[in-house]
Amino acid sequence: MDDVDAVQAQIARNMLRSGDWVTARLSGIPYLEKAPLIYWLIATCFKFLGEYDWVARLPVALAAVLLCWVTAAFGGWAFSRRAGTCAGIVMATAVGLFLFTRILIPDVMLTAAIACAMWAFLRVLEDQEPHPRLWAAALGASLGVGMLLKSTVGVLFPVAAALIYLALTGQLLSRAVWKRLRPLSGAAIALLIAAPWHVLATLRNPPYFAHTLRSVPGQYHGFLWFYFINEQVLRFLNLRYPRDYDTVPVAFFWLFHLLWFFPWSVYLPAVAKMVLGAPPQGAPTGQKTRWRFPSFRPASRAARAGLLALCWIGFVLVFFSFSTTQEYYSMPCYPALALLLGAAMAEGGVWVGRGTQVLRVLSGIAGAVALALAWWVRHTPSPGDISAALSQHPGAYRLSMGHIEDLTLSSLAYLRPPLLLAGVAFLIGALFGPLFARTLRVGKDAAAFAATALMMVVFFHAARLAMVTFDPYLSSHPLARVLLCSPKGTLVVEGHNYPFSSVIFYADQPALLLRGRRLNLVYGSYAPGVTNVFLDDAAWAALWLEKGRCYLVDKDTHLRRLQRLVGPAALHVVAASGGKLLLTNQPLASPGACRP
Repeated sequence: MDDVDAVQAQIARNMLRSGDWVTARLSGIPYLEKAPLIYWLIATCFKFLGEYDWVARLPVALAAVLLCWVTAAFGGWAFSRRAGTCAGIVMATAVGLFLFTRILIPDVMLTAAIACAMWAFLRVLEDQEPHPRLWAAALGASLGVGMLLKSTVGVLFPVAAALIYLALTGQLLSRAVWKRLRPLSGAAIALLIAAPWHVLATLRNPPYFAHTLRSVPGQYHGFLWFYFINEQVLRFLNLRYPRDYDTVPVAFFWLFHLLWFFPWSVYLPAVAKMVLGAPPQGAPTGQKTRWRFPSFRPASRAARAGLLALCWIGFVLVFFSFSTTQEYYSMPCYPALALLLGAAMAEGGVWVGRGTQVLRVLSGIAGAVALALAWWVRHTPSPGDISAALSQHPGAYRLSMGHIEDLTLSSLAYLRPPLLLAGVAFLIGALFGPLFARTLRVGKDAAAFAATALMMVVFFHAARLAMVTFDPYLSSHPLARVLLCSPKGTLVVEGHNYPFSSVIFYADQPALLLRGRRLNLVYGSYAPGVTNVFLDDAAWAALWLEKGRCYLVDKDTHLRRLQRLVGPAALHVVAASGGKLLLTNQPLASPGACRP
């Protein structure tokens, strides 16, 4: 897709081809704001499997699988095998993990690293643990990997959660605890993993130090200042330049977790009851006090894991309540929520039963609505691609879910198959629980969980079909296919690479950027010795009116502005897709030879 998806793949490919695995570059511009591990993993996959789009997605996909396994294993060790299985299922089939792994961002990798760190921390503190030294080393390694994935938050989140846990349990000043944790050797392992890249990136992108907290256009202070001060401190304070992001209101940031953990969020009241209330009727003796923390000195492993999960969730959510945030920023606490949900689901009780009843009602309503919408638009025409029926809300696009506002009733005509399949999925969740209980001869809770998991598997397939329908709108791949079978020429894309990044990736050719010296590329563009790839309107018009063939990828809404610059006769539409145009300055001999 366009935007960050193809940008990440471009950077990884540039690293592989240039041999420079230290400084990320986009369109030849130093791209200094992100940690490199995701680029290294994608580039390594490119090296051995080829430079394909599906190959670029392998590291994120494998990280998601690893995260689900770690969550299940953590839950099985801390609570019970049943609880671990439930936690793994929650992690694998919650809406949030599916939604935020459709794009190439490192957050799922970071979340897996943090989950490993939290599990290792608790294993080190376990008196019966036979290999505390090994787990202490794993803790240090997880922190180092986290730093290479998302800088300081890869260390801040697990360390802060651990310190809060130690403080609440009265172990913060215990020499025995710190001796088991081995902080010096752990820090050495973390630095051994993370420090070399930070040192090399600083040395290769001077100046080394800049004593300022002002982030303004036109000033270049090297890697170290931009990466740590601008991207960490000033972003947290909402003073970063360029301000290429927006922030979710705090109330919505918290409430959205009901959606990110749907359908399992219906069991959050059961989690609250488990943590704060009395144990369910018939619970084994060992469970009757394991979730009570009146003195914050939990005696059982399950209680210790539960308290750590609460510290983990609390710090991440509170931290982002005081910072600029996107919807997916809280992903590092997803495993903790999954662990608590898995434990509550395994324990059962009245509130789990009530949650199941609520979920059946919600699923039945959602299924009926999806099928009714598919019926409602059954005769609505759907010419071309879905972009023709979408509205535009550019002000919302700095949020990761901003494009949802573009949906209209007529656009649902393009989504009839996904709507039908989604309706079937929700009806499975509403109706199959009792059926599974009878046919599989399992308890009603287990049957409900199985039906819900199956519902989500089918629903995710419906969502995948919907993404295929949205592909012309979210990706410029169709235009790149036409460009590849067109005569050679100079490629120009409007913007700062991001808006049409998939054209550059799929066409695999360098591009000049029309009005692109802004947002993510503006800081690196002032680095010494950087090649100028930016065109203003006058420079583009001069290039366009020369004898050589040029191509331009731009939005169809910009066509009139382009006509004012070079005249309508100099603009020839080669292909159109998803509200985007591929234009050339010279007529093609056979314009119909290639189709998007």
